[in-house]
Amino acid sequence: MTTETVYPTSLVGKEAPEFKGQAVVNGEIKEIALSDFKGKWKVLFFYPLDFTFVCPTEITAFSDKIQMFKDLNCEVIGCSVDSEFSHLAWTQQPRNKGGLGEIAYPLLSDLTKEVARSYGVLMDDAVAFRGTFVIDDNNVVQHCSINNLSVGRNVEEIARLVDGYQYTAKHGEVCPAGWNNGADTMKPDPTGSQEYFNKL
Repeated sequence: MTTETVYPTSLVGKEAPEFKGQAVVNGEIKEIALSDFKGKWKVLFFYPLDFTFVCPTEITAFSDKIQMFKDLNCEVIGCSVDSEFSHLAWTQQPRNKGGLGEIAYPLLSDLTKEVARSYGVLMDDAVAFRGTFVIDDNNVVQHCSINNLSVGRNVEEIARLVDGYQYTAKHGEVCPAGWNNGADTMKPDPTGSQEYFNKL
């Protein structure tokens, strides 16, 4: 059991904590681990609880936009402190009744709260904040963010971050504010960056 406090920002630039647990995958319960996604980019997102209100809007948004992530060789994994059976029951409930319906990525159970604790997003030892982690193909955390419980995340923005970090990893250039694929980037040095600023 983790005894020291983990701060999410302290994970940026470091290897993502390994996890293993039961998950709902394509309507079935099976064990998954972070190591199952070796060589791929990952978005690991935490949400507070099943059968709530903001959470299903986020979970279904990720599922509806899953192709954006697949196109980036990126897997999405959702996680909460609920059991895998609770996850399964929620996916079997239709969306118009407050359920999730079919979800196109795994929902991990974290009943022991060890995954949320190891990523530093456990709130008052009860539920997870809306923590989001972009993990690269070498299992290094490139991004983390936390929303309080009352406001949901923007799935398109998370895909944009994945795209940006992949671009910098491949090309060695950095992405300015509001960057989208196809826009200008800059060289990360005083001379090279002037090429970008001179275009403004």
